[in-house]
Amino acid sequence: MAALIEIAGLTKRFGGFTAVDDVSFRLDKGEVLGFLGPNGAGKTTTMRMLAGFVTPSAGTAAIAGHDVMEAPVAARRVLGFLPEGAPTYPEMTVIGFLRFVARIRGYAGAALARRVEDAVGLTQLESVRLQTVETLSKGFKRRVGLAQALLHDPPVLVLDEPTDGLDPNQKHEVRTLIRRMAPEKAIVISTHLLEEVDAVCTRAIIIAAGRVVADDTPAGLAARDPDGRLEEVFRAITVPASLKRAA
Repeated sequence: MAALIEIAGLTKRFGGFTAVDDVSFRLDKGEVLGFLGPNGAGKTTTMRMLAGFVTPSAGTAAIAGHDVMEAPVAARRVLGFLPEGAPTYPEMTVIGFLRFVARIRGYAGAALARRVEDAVGLTQLESVRLQTVETLSKGFKRRVGLAQALLHDPPVLVLDEPTDGLDPNQKHEVRTLIRRMAPEKAIVISTHLLEEVDAVCTRAIIIAAGRVVADDTPAGLAARDPDGRLEEVFRAITVPASLKRAA
């Protein structure tokens, strides 16, 4: 069976600067991948290439067997993407924005209403459904972005820091939701929070200076440190001296 996510040799150069350097991995149904690394490591650029928003300089990325460059529409139909910053239309109400997204996804009538209500319920947006997005807190804006990513119930989710800006209770709710969805999907979560990896991920990739420097289970990474502290492993291997970029 084909992997739901398959990346091979993915590379992105901006002039003489290589932001992502020969990244490869695959993800099957039921896997939740924590994509870790310091700021500037290449996490967001990799996710944007996977989602088809940035053209790779080299390599390929496929979602459920659809190459994101050669078959972009087919790939996006099976992808839910929460980008950095969770961009929306700020003048729209929450419910208006989600209905707009549902129409773009091809839903109408009762199916549209059901998809929107399910997304609102999953992300607990009932209390702000009639507010304009621009009046919401950062945490609620993030949840609106998550709602649009979940709306069409895609088999693949790519979430760039899904709990950014959420309070502890909201983080717990989102992590619970991810765990509940995980058996039926392949999910990539970009994060710099090691607690998030421990809480929801079955696997972790650490990227530094655009390259993969570790690919293991959270427990496997923790076992590399004699005290079992994933925090110490992260500090030790995210930016090895051989990969440090020139200033």
